[in-house]
Formats: sequence, structure tokens, C-alpha cells
Amino acid sequence: MKKTGFVHDKRFLLHDTGDYHPETAGRVDAVYDGIQKAGLLPLLRLITPRPAEMQWIHAVHEAEYVRRFESLCSSGCTTIDYPDNQMCSCSFEIARLAVGGVLQAVDMLMEGGIDNAFCAVRPPGHHAEAGKAMGFCYFNNVAIAARYLQRRWGIERVAIVDFDVHHGNGTQHIFEADPSVYYYSMHEHPSFAFPGTGRAFETGSGAGTGFTRNHPMLPGRGDREYERIMDEDFLPVFDAFKPQVVLVSAGFDAHEEDDMSGISLTTAGFSRIMQTITEMARRHADGRLISVLEGGYNLKHLGELAANHVAILLGRPV
Repeated sequence: MKKTGFVHDKRFLLHDTGDYHPETAGRVDAVYDGIQKAGLLPLLRLITPRPAEMQWIHAVHEAEYVRRFESLCSSGCTTIDYPDNQMCSCSFEIARLAVGGVLQAVDMLMEGGIDNAFCAVRPPGHHAEAGKAMGFCYFNNVAIAARYLQRRWGIERVAIVDFDVHHGNGTQHIFEADPSVYYYSMHEHPSFAFPGTGRAFETGSGAGTGFTRNHPMLPGRGDREYERIMDEDFLPVFDAFKPQVVLVSAGFDAHEEDDMSGISLTTAGFSRIMQTITEMARRHADGRLISVLEGGYNLKHLGELAANHVAILLGRPV
């Protein structure tokens, strides 16, 4: 059985997005409860997060944006940049805590204390741009982890795999000119889904051309289409790139009963995706993988999806 880390903390509940917002504190509780009910909690290595050092946040985000985010929270503002980016007075610190938890998981991974990890953090991150908040995201947790792997641990090739149903515009834009980070995304077609980016012709720029790969899905597509892409494209892409560490933006909002999308992935379909990702990590990165929670808004199913996700990381049958 694998040594799997689990980043969790009740403080993530303090990020208050107000009434009726889909990115609710209940998501973290649903994840924890699902893992606990599946009997997996005692098998995990709990990682209690500390706020990230600011130098690592500045490695990805513009200093002016970071100052503005902190100032708006301190002054009691409840939104930043777009109306759906709801926040409260402690959101800046909780966003720092989310980044810090992911970086602690990276340290444990690189030191050999764990084989992989699932970071059940909030707020999520993959929509956050270098200079603005977007799509419920304030700091780009996965992007910061990638830079941290490179600058703190000397990793030369990082894979970021994003299966959230919404395209990770922030992650793509941060790395689109960088050939050392391969961003691979499967998401609902931008003509039908937020944020309107992630078309197949978006493949990077400059030296990074060819190191961004988008698979936009038409509404109604489900398990069979994802399986085809994973088998026919995903594995060959990373057989060529040979990442040394794999980061996963784990969004569960493509589920057939999640109202945030028109994609029809089943619970079993999610497991198949994650099994393929872990196999790729085993093949090229000695299994080194850090998975970070992004979307997933159907609380009835989120716990089960998270439990299956963790079981796969542990190497147990789903």
C-alpha cells in the first residue's frame, strides 16, 4: 500500500463565500466524511497546513495583485475582480493556508515521507491568473507548487493534469511559454462553459509551443470519450515528455449529477481517469503525484468521488 498524505484542516471552512454560493465550506466536510465513511482515514498521513511563505506566492502572482487581495480582505470587501469571487476578512489567510498545505505535501513527497498526496484545500486555484482572481480562485495552488518544485527541489519537468470540467485558464496562461511544465486539460467545450478558454488550438506560445494540450468536450460526452483520450493521446504525450513529478487539478464537477456542467462522467469514469494518471506517474515519475482539489459541487456525490480518488492513490481497489 502506498504512503498517501492527506491535507485537511477545519480552518478551510472559515473562507466564507456567503449564502447560496456553490463553492461552499460544505465541500471540505463532504470530502472528509466520504473518506472517513470509506474507512480510509486511518490509512492516510494527515498533513496539517501552515500558511505559505510569501516568496512562493510571489513566484507566480504579481506583487500588486497580492497586496490588493490582502488589502480588500482587511477592509471588509466581499468580492474581488468579479462578483462570483466572494470572500470574507480571513480569505487571504485561508488562501495562503491552502497554498502552504500543498507545498508541505510537496516537501514530504520529495523527502520520501509519502509516495503521493491528496490536498483537500479551499479556495481552489486553477482559474487564478497571475494578476487577478477568477472563478472562485485567488491563488493558483497547483501553479505555485510547480514553481516550488522547480526552484526549491530542482525538478526540471513537471506535468499538470487538469480534469476539472472548467478549463484552468490561470494555470495555462502562467505556463504557456514554459516548456518545462506540460499543462494537459480535459474540460467542457468553451462555447458552453466558463471561462471560455481552452480550445484545441491553444497549444502554448514561444518556447512553450506544444507543451499545452486542451481537449474540449461537447456536452453529453462521458466515460467513453474520456477513456479514448486517455488511451490514445494522454499516455503517448507523457511517454514523450517524461515528467519527474505529476500535479493533478482534481475537479469533480464533470460528474453526471453535478449541475455545474453538461458533461456526463460517471463515478466509475472518474476512477478510470485517476487510475490512468497514477499509472503514468508510476511509469515516469516513480509514482510521485500531488493531487489538489479544484471543483466539484454536488455534495451528495463529492464524498464518494473523493474516497475513490484516495483509494486509487493508496493502491487499493475501488
